[in-house]
Amino acid sequence: MELLTTIATTSWETIGDVLPIAAVLFGFQFLVIRRKLPHLKQVLMGFGLVILGLSLFLVGLDKALFPLGRAMAEQLTDPTFVYGAEAASTAAIHWLDFYWVYLFSLSIGIAAVLVEPAVIAVAIKAQDVSGGTISALGLRLAIAIGVGVGITLGAMRIVTGTSLHYAIVAAYGLVIVQTLCSPRAMIPIAYDSGGVSTSTVTVPLVTALGLGLASSIPGRSPMLDGFGLIAFAVLFPIISVLAYAQLTWLYERVGATFRKENSNGP
Repeated sequence: MELLTTIATTSWETIGDVLPIAAVLFGFQFLVIRRKLPHLKQVLMGFGLVILGLSLFLVGLDKALFPLGRAMAEQLTDPTFVYGAEAASTAAIHWLDFYWVYLFSLSIGIAAVLVEPAVIAVAIKAQDVSGGTISALGLRLAIAIGVGVGITLGAMRIVTGTSLHYAIVAAYGLVIVQTLCSPRAMIPIAYDSGGVSTSTVTVPLVTALGLGLASSIPGRSPMLDGFGLIAFAVLFPIISVLAYAQLTWLYERVGATFRKENSNGP
């Protein structure tokens, strides 16, 4: 009964969130375009499914993903787990001692992005538009590795207490250099990859992980240190996709040179 009440309350709140979108869409359709909306019944049914899906998704986040991410962070940073029962009370915090946290961050980042619907959609469209030049699987792997590395570095930042703005400025400096040295066709895809990598699956887990780490490590503030992992998850896919484009371009150039030399050989 409590679960049904939660779903009903969340559904009512979701209706209020969806209404402005519906007002804009229907307003432009009837007041600006001034045409009858085709397939009105299907559209209304679609809005109903959107409300139901969002409501169930939000309840799922609250009941499963957020608690799971926080619980994993708390368990992996428990001094008894990190240092052992005997040394837990006397051990000093050192960033290298939290290697299980970093491995979990890398793994969860890669796994979450590989099943991210938005990433799959962009990768498939990129492959279709490029005529197969861009591999959908290769692009998904590049984005997943970027997110995994970004979340890992973000977790290290929380453990060490490093200022967020220094890391972000340094990473964007690398992005600028890569942008100047990358194939032009891949630059827009790389920048879009940073946006689609943080969607329905990734964001809840990453947010819960960051808050859990900041709450569990002594001297860290959930407000100041718990947030910021999403910035790493958005930024580092751009770096990894540009690196993927540069390596692919280099491989093609080396291969073309090798084939040309062989064709001109004795």
